[in-house]
Amino acid sequence: MRTPIHPGEILAEELEALHMSANQLAGYLKVPANRISQVLRGQRTVTADTARRLARFFGTTPQYWMNLQMLFEIDRDRLEEDKEAEIGSIPRFDAVDHCRA
Repeated sequence: MRTPIHPGEILAEELEALHMSANQLAGYLKVPANRISQVLRGQRTVTADTARRLARFFGTTPQYWMNLQMLFEIDRDRLEEDKEAEIGSIPRFDAVDHCRA
C-alpha cells in the first residue's frame, strides 16, 4: 500500500522549483500566510477556495488540487485496518435481496 502524499508536498516541490516562499505565494494568492504554511505542513486540507487560487497561479485546474486532496484522504483512510475490514464486508447492491427486480 502506498504512503499517502499530502497536496502540501506537491505544493512544496512547486515552490522550491520557483525559489518562492510560502509568504510570497500567500501574497500572490491573497490569502493569510498561515493557510499556505499549514497546507505545506500537511496540517490543513486544500479547500475549493484554495484550489481555485492555486490553479489560477500555477496554470492548472482546481480539480487537480482537489484530486490531490481526495487521493490523500482515500489513501490515508485505507491505512485504517479496522475500517478496511468493515468496508470490505459491505455487500454490493446487486447482492442485496430487496434490490433485485
